[in-house]
Amino acid sequence: MPPRTRGGYTSTAPRRRPTGSEHRRRVQLREVEPEHPRHDRDETEEVLEGAPGGPIDRCILRSFHKHVAAKIWLGEDRAPLKLVNHGAKLQLWELDIERSRIYETVQRSGLAPLISCSHRVTSRPMLSAFCERWQPETTTFHLPFGEMTITLDDVASILHIPITGSMISFSQPLRVDDANALLVELLGTTDVEASRETEQCRSPSVRLQWLREDFSTITDVSSDDDIDFATRAFLLHLVGCTLFADKSATSVGVVYLELFRDLSMVGSYAWGAACLAFMYRQLTTATRFEVRQLGGYLTLLQAWIYEHFPEMFSSPDMVYIESRPRALRWRLHVIPDSLQSLRERLDRLQSSDVCWEPYVDHRAEHPFPDIAWFSGCIKCGLVVEPYHPERVLRQFGHIETIPPRPFAPPRPDRSILLDQYWERWTDHVLIDQSRGRRCHYSGESVAEYMAWYDRISHRIVQPPHLRSGFTTDARSSLPSHTASTSDSRNARALRLLRHAHSILAGSDETSASHSTPSHAPASHSTPSPATRPFFCPPTFVYPPPASVDPPPTSVDPPPAAVDPHPSSPVAPPAPAAGPTASTTVYVRSKRKKKT
Repeated sequence: MPPRTRGGYTSTAPRRRPTGSEHRRRVQLREVEPEHPRHDRDETEEVLEGAPGGPIDRCILRSFHKHVAAKIWLGEDRAPLKLVNHGAKLQLWELDIERSRIYETVQRSGLAPLISCSHRVTSRPMLSAFCERWQPETTTFHLPFGEMTITLDDVASILHIPITGSMISFSQPLRVDDANALLVELLGTTDVEASRETEQCRSPSVRLQWLREDFSTITDVSSDDDIDFATRAFLLHLVGCTLFADKSATSVGVVYLELFRDLSMVGSYAWGAACLAFMYRQLTTATRFEVRQLGGYLTLLQAWIYEHFPEMFSSPDMVYIESRPRALRWRLHVIPDSLQSLRERLDRLQSSDVCWEPYVDHRAEHPFPDIAWFSGCIKCGLVVEPYHPERVLRQFGHIETIPPRPFAPPRPDRSILLDQYWERWTDHVLIDQSRGRRCHYSGESVAEYMAWYDRISHRIVQPPHLRSGFTTDARSSLPSHTASTSDSRNARALRLLRHAHSILAGSDETSASHSTPSHAPASHSTPSPATRPFFCPPTFVYPPPASVDPPPTSVDPPPAAVDPHPSSPVAPPAPAAGPTASTTVYVRSKRKKKT
């Protein structure tokens, strides 16, 4: 090894990594005064070239070349993401009257609404289509008309969990040995059981099924220690199925068990902010083309889509009352649209199609939280994500302006400063000048906003040469339910129309051979749009019938002139011709032939 120079002298000793205590001491020396996350960057930074389909200026979306939307524009496709949803598993552990002491503790924690508001049905194409529009640099969805995101106000209104309080922080990743010690101390398991469970998960995690099997049988007649163990196990199972559902799909990290050490302090955490940071990180991970799975609390994401795009994806439940979480407001069903059709529908979205302020009727029961204006970073353990309300002012009822550059990614060693920054959140909300003026109409923006947004964003995901045969103008002329049907249903409707027309053409030939020729031949022109069935695409042309002769049409003769002074009595009209000896009549009900 060649000698290295240290402080003016040469050393041949190998480099020694600093110990954990020394590293923490160095970090504490650097952490002198909290500072605001910087909006500005060096003006001499490298100017990146634009990407096909946008953005033209990559000063904001600097990593867009790795984004799934960039691959889709170049012709590579990705199937709908596999969703991690544990809505059905929550019903397997019910807190009935025999477990009232456990339920009382869960209710004091502020997490009780998660038991009932979790969606059991999630739409893979819909969530995948929105995930393709998520941009990690801005932590917002980039839609054709501008940016939107899930805010702290959305979390509080949809889930009814606390968004204020202490930030959820972990100093370092949990090791397997420490996870085993936590299981023994806080859940009362043996060392053998704890080691076997973590070894089966191959990580400092435990299976959700193991938590249900070992602790769901404890009732109020058990000892106080057993009830505390069962309460911690239930809370760990609850957050593992909802707020912090990871892509393992079967387990939950033991690191969250530390938050339930003191059961009286569980309600002091900002669970909503931690859930939002975790959801941001899961969306960011899913924007990579090679990722095939989406974690996080998908009930939050799906209910947010229903709230802001109600006419596109769902309809409200008529029995909903405003005192309940907004996640229970929607009727759940599987959306039949394919991923490609949803991409094209989102590409055609306009600002007028969005419900910008969906919680107006909910304010009487749940007022607007001022912390939603907080501008900074939110965190969940070691996960730190920027939160930018200044980029989505229209969701707060204000006119959208050109926002400043997003926060630079925070360093992991500044987690203590982020906690202090969050605790003084009232000093870091957007001032009135940054909020701007109130909207005169929903979705209003300044005149220069769209020109700026078109330059820095990727507005359209589906490339024009890969779109379906239904053009925007043609499909917009159809009824709304026609434009929302999937391509497979349209293809099936075409086949049914062709089959029905072939049957009608055959019946016309049969009737033409037994009837007299018509005096007025019928034309075989393409039916007008007004006469087309609603499920028939406008580009469909009815094929001409197989018969060469035109189908007969009955033309009534003109009425005879009536003589006002008849010279002879008028004969009564002849009776209708009835069945004769050579006529055969079939009766369907009796299936007999009568003559």
